[in-house]
Amino acid sequence: MLLPVRFKPAYFAGAFILFFAEVLIALYAHDQIIRPYIGDMLVVILIYCFVKAFVNTPVTSTAVAVLIFAYTVEVMQYFKIVTLLGLQHSAIARVVIGTSFEWIDLIAYTVGIAIVLLSENIVAPKQGIRMQA
Repeated sequence: MLLPVRFKPAYFAGAFILFFAEVLIALYAHDQIIRPYIGDMLVVILIYCFVKAFVNTPVTSTAVAVLIFAYTVEVMQYFKIVTLLGLQHSAIARVVIGTSFEWIDLIAYTVGIAIVLLSENIVAPKQGIRMQA
């Protein structure tokens, strides 16, 4: 089954802005809230926007797929996948995959996807914004 491909600049711009925000958080936020929780919340929104920038799929199924992906990465952290793959010396692998499992990260991912669903299904339609087209 091939996914319907259609480039959507608004989603791409959103992904780009969120990526920039994530980089700033990684470089400059060394706190107890923004880096660990806001960053995790934003990363699922970033992934959602990136997927939607290129693939024309329904909002809910895309959001659920991104959430499952995020949960899977977090569970892989629990099982120390970076070490199992022999990538413990790779800074990129440690940053992208992560190295420490936290239950609260699952909540942050869920909140991020809830924001996506609220934005797509409630806020955007009331504001006359059509991100789907």
